[in-house]
Amino acid sequence: MKLLRLILGDQLNPEHSWFNQTDDSIVYLMAELRQETDYVKHHIQKVVAFFFSMRNFAKELEKKGHKVIYLKIGDPENPHDLEKLVMMHMKRAGAEKFEYQLPDEYRLDSQLQSICQKLGVDTQSFDTEHFYTARHELENFFKGKQQLVMESFYRMMRKKHDILMVNGQPQGGKWNFDQSNRKKWKGTPPIPQEKRFGVDVSAVVQQIRSSGVETFGNLDETNFHWPVSRRDCLLTLQYFCQHLIKYFGDYQDAMHTDEKFLFHSRLSFAMNSKMLSPKEVVNQVLEYFDNHSHEIHISQIEGFIRQIIGWREYMRGIYWMEMPSYGNLNKLENYNRLPSFYWTGHTKMNCLKHAVEQSLDTAYAHHIQRLMITGNFALLTQTDPEEVDQWYLGIYIDAVEWVEITNTRGMSQFADGGIVATKPYVSSANYINKMSNYCTNCRYSPKQKTGEQGCPFNALYWNFLDEKKKHFANNPRMGMMLNLLEKKDEQELRDLKRRAQDIIQNPEKY
Repeated sequence: MKLLRLILGDQLNPEHSWFNQTDDSIVYLMAELRQETDYVKHHIQKVVAFFFSMRNFAKELEKKGHKVIYLKIGDPENPHDLEKLVMMHMKRAGAEKFEYQLPDEYRLDSQLQSICQKLGVDTQSFDTEHFYTARHELENFFKGKQQLVMESFYRMMRKKHDILMVNGQPQGGKWNFDQSNRKKWKGTPPIPQEKRFGVDVSAVVQQIRSSGVETFGNLDETNFHWPVSRRDCLLTLQYFCQHLIKYFGDYQDAMHTDEKFLFHSRLSFAMNSKMLSPKEVVNQVLEYFDNHSHEIHISQIEGFIRQIIGWREYMRGIYWMEMPSYGNLNKLENYNRLPSFYWTGHTKMNCLKHAVEQSLDTAYAHHIQRLMITGNFALLTQTDPEEVDQWYLGIYIDAVEWVEITNTRGMSQFADGGIVATKPYVSSANYINKMSNYCTNCRYSPKQKTGEQGCPFNALYWNFLDEKKKHFANNPRMGMMLNLLEKKDEQELRDLKRRAQDIIQNPEKY
């Protein structure tokens, strides 16, 4: 019986059980679709990384004896629509059965279910064999509980998978070393040179551009530094263990004008494309820690593992628990436009200039740059979360909807009203100054609230609290700040709000 199996662009898992045996009656189908490049405007590095990785994956399957149909972006027979693609190749292959791995995006899950109903043959879906958890495991874990507290989910994951546990207790005597993971990097310890691969992607770039795909961002076509093969992903993981993890936890929240990546692993694209599994990443990190525990403190390891088995799995669980309605949430009723400098970096605010320019240059920013710089400003200026979503989904190489939208609408913009976060992640300039050197050479002073030298984040912060105070009246974590707001001098508050409104209405001025 002829069997057609579909592989999506973020399902590049070479360890999947599908590939344990070769069979001439099985055909694997992969394609670079305009459907996927055009639903949001993507960074050029993101499109290149996915296409190059897909092509490498298809070649590896063929080397192992599997039959692969691969359509590139410029192939004249490429229909650029998933339904047309599947229908066409089911007919051409004379296939009597269609199989696919469960997509991680709701829109693709719905589309594939629709396709299966129209095919008129046997169909079957399979797990991607990638995540620690099943789609609805988080939902079942929190059933009957009032709050979806990530920490309780994380502790369950530690116990269930026996990660950093000793006799049923957390290794090191604490579940969470987050308080130890907030150091400002001041030039030491030295950061090793980043791992680069120097891949020439100019041919792929030319095909993308000649096909009319609209992208943005910058790219060195002959020296592409992201891992786009299984081998390079493993080398990136090895490099992280050997050179970076020793200080990862301490400086994971730090930001600096001279360093784009600090001690971050930059493994998110490798994992989100499934070239690496979270289990092998965690296992290799744990193995390295076991062999070097005399020189690496557990806080460095726990901070990293919490991001993978905690936040990553938690966000995916929230996604499948709350979609599709989650994608329309705007509980704070924010409707302003995203400032144009998010696409250019042309702003006088040093922190935003660096975070945005870095994102345009590398298709990457670490979680605090995303949360407390670009996300913080978008929320304080009361930007429509739909526009913020589109920007985050397009600009970052690791942004696939299941992880992007929960972090954006939930963690960053509080548009879900508190499903993910117990309070909005907003701050004045004080936090930015504490965790970075961004304020050092900025034209604005983090200590001034108003006036020409006053940092925009200061006026925006108090204006936001004042305008949204009804939303937070019953939020215990906002009580202290709302009390401080109530004690503010009326004239001072008027001055703050006047400046904030000017920033909101004319962000490009700043």
